[in-house]
Amino acid sequence: MNLPARHLPPSPAPSPDYEQLAARFRPLFARIAEGALERERNRTLPYAPVAWLKDAGFGAVRVPPVEFGGSGASLPQLVRLLIELAAADSNLPQALRGHFAFVEDRLNAHASTSQRVWFERFVAGDLVGNAWTEIGTVKLGEVITRVSQRDGEWRLNGTKYYSTGSLFADWIDVYAQRDDTGGDVIAAIRTDQPGVRQSDDWDGFGQRTTASGTSVFENVRVAPENLIDFATRFKYQTAFYQLVLLAVITGSGQAAVREFAGEVRGRTRVYSHGNASAASADPQVQQVVGKASAFVYAAEAATLAAAAAAQAAFEARYAGDAAAEHEANVAAELESAQAQSAVAELVLRATSDLFNALGASATSTRKGLDRHWRNARTAASHNPLIYKERIVGAWAIDGSEPPFVWQIGGGSKQG
Repeated sequence: MNLPARHLPPSPAPSPDYEQLAARFRPLFARIAEGALERERNRTLPYAPVAWLKDAGFGAVRVPPVEFGGSGASLPQLVRLLIELAAADSNLPQALRGHFAFVEDRLNAHASTSQRVWFERFVAGDLVGNAWTEIGTVKLGEVITRVSQRDGEWRLNGTKYYSTGSLFADWIDVYAQRDDTGGDVIAAIRTDQPGVRQSDDWDGFGQRTTASGTSVFENVRVAPENLIDFATRFKYQTAFYQLVLLAVITGSGQAAVREFAGEVRGRTRVYSHGNASAASADPQVQQVVGKASAFVYAAEAATLAAAAAAQAAFEARYAGDAAAEHEANVAAELESAQAQSAVAELVLRATSDLFNALGASATSTRKGLDRHWRNARTAASHNPLIYKERIVGAWAIDGSEPPFVWQIGGGSKQG
């Protein structure tokens, strides 16, 4: 059902100039990059870099500028910023993935109701973490985390894993189920409330400082206005979550090209069967770096094309045409899936092949050059690629629409 025009806020304002927007944050990105390798070596969580980003207003770049004081960036501009941030430290955009998804949801909700209180929080620097995934005995489609009423108040109980970025956040976006109706909801709760326990127990070989560990909720109070019906969640959310991962992977590729090129420039050792008296002048070594650079260039182009499709879905939300909005959401999902396949293959190939430009010394753990492949491989392992490729194939063959929401859990054993 289309909303009457009188209930809609003005259409999204024109986006700012990207170079002016990025210029605000590039000195900060450079500062973040300076400590990235050391944080990787010691598995030091980036509390200080996250605080710098908060103070700089990075979490509010999508918030409407005139009415609420944000930057009003478009989705392609946000993704470009996330790529630049990922090239400095790929853990940070992934740690902020839940935050920007919640911002996006509140932006979409703004098309039908006031979201002033959340926009003001974002502009003030509040960040939102993520707690959706359950592991262990949870069955496919089941939600063990529950919200129930006790003594006239809503209370949240449950345990989540992969709660990315929540240790850095002021709020957590928790996926849960209501005890009374069985309906799926988002419970937005403050991290400093009694009953919230968070751990940094993520043990992946990449993206090690995203704070993607366990969150436990014991009788945590949920304000009624912060209990959000999941059915109202913005429709291109899966595409959006994937866009952030694409930015992480692409930025990892850019960082790898930059650091390997620097290693080649400074390399003095050469091989007797090489092609020049300096590695930097060897045409085969130049080719290795050039090809990797081209792969990463193509990855960025695919990522930004998918971001443009998501922007079209966002704008369709404000147009009041339900059929056109649905088509835009389908396109956003399909393009993000296509980009996922291409970007993962391109960047994983680039971050591996770059080692051909150097000798065995490139594998030194002190240099940490392997982190770019490990980080890209870890980010590419989310949202299984094989199923996304099947979804795209099904659409191409018979027009089957992609799912906008999917779940993970225990299945039934066969045989």
